[in-house]
Amino acid sequence: VQLQASGGGLVQPGGSLRLSCAASGSTFSINSMAWYRQAPGKQRELVTSITSGGSTNYADSVKGRFTISRDNIKNTLYLQMSSLKPEDTAVYYCSAYLSPVRYWGKGTLVTVSS
Repeated sequence: VQLQASGGGLVQPGGSLRLSCAASGSTFSINSMAWYRQAPGKQRELVTSITSGGSTNYADSVKGRFTISRDNIKNTLYLQMSSLKPEDTAVYYCSAYLSPVRYWGKGTLVTVSS
């Protein structure tokens, strides 16, 4: 599976941004997909995930502000981010899990700053 994330950029606090992740390859075997992020000097953390059945999970820090979704026809994963805060600044990574392997795409940088 190959993953290509896009949509990062500079946004002001309180603003919105949508990330996309295009998947290719053995996409029919994907069990779940997720967005992770890594802020400067910090470990990579799980932001949100979605199963093949559509069940979602969110980190407490983004609940109510971020929404994960997937378009199975386009094989694309999305992350709608709203009410962005400076602490959301990080490199965001798209990930796909095909048991027993987790695949990673290259990250896309999101900077929240005035």
